[in-house]
Amino acid sequence: MDIKVKMPSVVVTIAVQVGETVTRGQTVAVVEAMKMKTNLPTPTDGVVKTISAATGDRLKAGSVILSIE
Repeated sequence: MDIKVKMPSVVVTIAVQVGETVTRGQTVAVVEAMKMKTNLPTPTDGVVKTISAATGDRLKAGSVILSIE
């Protein structure tokens, strides 16, 4: 399952690492859009498979930040 941003955003922080087990609702990243910071929670339990963005990256709407399996 891919975690994506809904609007153009800047990555403030990535709160997990590849291989880390996450639980539903856990914040996995924080992004900033239009001067507002937003926590991105995981919609399901799983393990972080890949991280596709880094702190400071500018992402387009729909860009994948990380994947969970």
